[in-house]
Formats: sequence, structure tokens, C-alpha cells
Amino acid sequence: MVNFCEKVKNLRTERNLTQKQLADMAGVAVSAISSYESGSRYPSYDVLISLARIFHVSTDYLLGLDKLKTIDVSVLDESEISVILQMVEILKSKK
Repeated sequence: MVNFCEKVKNLRTERNLTQKQLADMAGVAVSAISSYESGSRYPSYDVLISLARIFHVSTDYLLGLDKLKTIDVSVLDESEISVILQMVEILKSKK
């Protein structure tokens, strides 16, 4: 589980969540989140899936098998999604 601990911590801090908030959302103890972030413990399959859903990423991303990161646009209308896609294309063309 390469970089799992870093990915969880980065995703949590990007969303301005405390360990307690994430623990409540995932249905685990704060100590579990702390252990995941320190790399001393790994989640069960159920918790792994829960974390993927909370962060809107794949389990493969969390496990370091996939570099793809997604953005949840389900609350946006088609024109707003189009703007985001255009921005992504502009940023990709600069690399």
C-alpha cells in the first residue's frame, strides 16, 4: 500500500477536515485515522471503500495503483462542467 498514509492525510487536509471529522464520516475511531495516516495500520476493505467514496477517488488511487484523481461534478450543470473541462485542457496543454 504505497503512499496510502500520505494520500489519506493529503486528501483530508485538502478538504480542511480534522481527523475526528473524517473518522465520523468513515464510521471509525479517530485513532484509526491517525494510524492510517502514520502508516502503522491499514483499513479494512469496507473502510477503504468508504474513504474512496468520501474523497471521490478510486480505491486504486488510495492504494497507489492508479494516478488518476477525479472531481465530483454531480452538483454542477452542463455549462459549468464544460467550463471545468476547458480549464483542464488549457492546463494540460501547458505541460
